[in-house]
Amino acid sequence: MSYDAPFAGLKVVDLSQGIAGPYCAMLLAQHGAEVIKVESLGDGDWARTLGTRYGGHTAYSIIGNLGKHSIAVDLKTEAGKQVVWRLLEGADVFLEGFRPGVIKRLGFDYESVADREPRLLYLSISGFGQTGPLAERPAMDPVLQAYTGLMNENRGEDGIPHRVPVIVVDMSTALYAFQALSAALYARRDEPRGRYIDVSLMQSAAALQSIRLMANHLEGGTMKPGGAPGGVFKTADGWMSVVAINDRDWRGLCAAMEMPSLADEPRFADPPSRLANSDALYAILRPAFAQHPWTIWSERLTKARLMHERLNSYADYINQPHVKETGAIRWLGQAGLNSAVPMPALPGMPHQEDSTLRGTAPTPGQHTRALLAKHGYAEAEIETLLQHGIIAAP
Repeated sequence: MSYDAPFAGLKVVDLSQGIAGPYCAMLLAQHGAEVIKVESLGDGDWARTLGTRYGGHTAYSIIGNLGKHSIAVDLKTEAGKQVVWRLLEGADVFLEGFRPGVIKRLGFDYESVADREPRLLYLSISGFGQTGPLAERPAMDPVLQAYTGLMNENRGEDGIPHRVPVIVVDMSTALYAFQALSAALYARRDEPRGRYIDVSLMQSAAALQSIRLMANHLEGGTMKPGGAPGGVFKTADGWMSVVAINDRDWRGLCAAMEMPSLADEPRFADPPSRLANSDALYAILRPAFAQHPWTIWSERLTKARLMHERLNSYADYINQPHVKETGAIRWLGQAGLNSAVPMPALPGMPHQEDSTLRGTAPTPGQHTRALLAKHGYAEAEIETLLQHGIIAAP
């Protein structure tokens, strides 16, 4: 155990699929835990079929499984279940992401697992939670964006609610689940038994929106802007974001725009006035910003020490000098791809390096033979399981 690998020595059995559970387990692996990903035969985790496929991978499966070992098992067979029970011996963490009731039918509900491994921490991730009228409904990120109000809040200038495309609900669920497991692992040092942890996409989506949800309630249904001016403005050659809502920044912006007298107009004299007269304010600012390209505005606004930035594409971001110098993107080779792929460096953690365990996502069943051998299966037993279609290996 060390700061670089605080979870070294921990054993994790990951039956989750998609991105919320797998990304949570991936973070455990990045912190040094041994994570065994249990996948179905064939395609494995259904995240491997989302979007463009590269052999046994998609972007989802690479991001969600870095640093893990994969075993392919048919959980519908008794022999396959016995394989998982063998894997669970001595495990510290178990993750599952099935709809409520499914894991119990498979025989791996919390009571059954805790009976054999009483100090194990058991994490269930679901769409709407384990109880309630919607518990058994299938749910993915877009459904929870709609259900929790996120889409309704994200309206474009066309007035139409839009989905946030970066699967923010799944990713936030993974992060909330990881922090819950991390806290439980810390507390478990002084506890005789493990515990059950229930995390849902619904809870996570609402928690992520806590401020806006509360403000909408307090302010009668529509959250008021934090101040003006602030937002996205069109320039002569693209778009940029500018925030200048306090008085010092407002005066600096007026000077940078070569409109110093605007700062003294009574309509815009202080933050409440600028907010109350924001339509008139933006009617002045938008055409002014559109007169010059980004390079001019960046020079002026940087000199004035104002918050601003050009709207970049992902390719623009990856190629930013600051990103390159700080190592904010790691380039990692993966099976099935002809070139390395960009992985954002994980905040607060040692950088992942190419061709290492932490920097590599397994293909389906890649480690089946090695994991079974490690858990006491003889070579003849492994061959028998393979011949009967209980397991799969490359």
